Amino acid sequence: MAKRDFYEILGVSKSATADEIKKAYRKKAIQFHPDKNPGDKQAEENFKEAAEAYEVLSDPQKRQRYDQFGHAGVGSAASGGGFGGAGMSMDDIFSHFGDIFGGHFGGFGGFGGSSSRGQRVRKGSDLRVKVKLNLNEIAAGVEKKIKVKKLVICSHCNGTGAAHGSQPVTCTTCHGTGRVTRVQQTILGQMQTATDCPTCGGEGTIVRDKCPHCAGEGVVREDEVITINIPAGVMEGMQLSMSGKGNAARRGGVNGDLLVLIEEEAHPELIRDENDLIYNLLLPFTTAILGGSVEVPTVDGKVKVSINPGTQPGKVLRLRGKGLPSVNRYGTGDLLVNVGVYIPETLNKEEKSMIEKLSESDNIKPGHSASHDFFSRFRNMFE
Repeated sequence: MAKRDFYEILGVSKSATADEIKKAYRKKAIQFHPDKNPGDKQAEENFKEAAEAYEVLSDPQKRQRYDQFGHAGVGSAASGGGFGGAGMSMDDIFSHFGDIFGGHFGGFGGFGGSSSRGQRVRKGSDLRVKVKLNLNEIAAGVEKKIKVKKLVICSHCNGTGAAHGSQPVTCTTCHGTGRVTRVQQTILGQMQTATDCPTCGGEGTIVRDKCPHCAGEGVVREDEVITINIPAGVMEGMQLSMSGKGNAARRGGVNGDLLVLIEEEAHPELIRDENDLIYNLLLPFTTAILGGSVEVPTVDGKVKVSINPGTQPGKVLRLRGKGLPSVNRYGTGDLLVNVGVYIPETLNKEEKSMIEKLSESDNIKPGHSASHDFFSRFRNMFE
């Protein structure tokens, strides 16, 4: 099922300011908040959909990529799969956007009571890598394996940060929630706001006996080989994301994302223009006059192209479907062959004599229609 446009989801125009986008999201979040719509699955889906739209449009870089490439520019890539939807969970949303309502995202006293949600879900930091692709890889799509040094869960303590035989203890200040809250009266009714617990730093637990392998952090730095499936049609500067392939979070939580920045190697003969390819063909002047057949390069190998007699410099030959596929699968570009004519800088006496004889013919003067006899005579002079 095709994703809806993010601007449409929030009900704003593509020229909306950051403040307008934030206000629109806040309105949608209040409308579809789970505390206001208990047991309503559609409201929950709408709530997630609005959060995903806000997550992209509130970030200037992600918004720019979305405006340029659509969902493909900001989607996620599961391991071994293609790039698709972000798949935000409720925990992700409450973790990311807790400041939208001035504090803890859950808890609308005026909307059916305070939230019973537990501590915030921590998220590991994102990783950024650059992947350089040649034109053939871009045309067909490619699988790349890359080695990255990243934070992974400590295998000795299973990410708890506690030494063998011990466990983290529940924080007595926040009772394991990681937050201390207060209730205040607003125009929307009672609203709960919260801050990180000063005792445990928002973690909800305290590690007394630390794991010696990770120093109580719950994560260690190791090399990991990651497989990236890159779709056909990507271009220089596009950034794709792999959800959950970034750094692990300290002492539990969800992994960050792996952000893949596309770099494009220059092709020795072809020039890219969006989904079209351009090739500058330099013809011998005899071929331009007499016509013939020449080979031009494509991403699939060389193909033969017929040159009509009397082809003029600057003519563009279009080979349909010989360009690059659209990353959004909206078709394939063309190969545009720009025709130029090579004029020799020096001639020997015999060649100069031939050209001087030709210059006396009315057939080669501008505006005169060349005859078959002229081409035949000219061809014989060079055979």
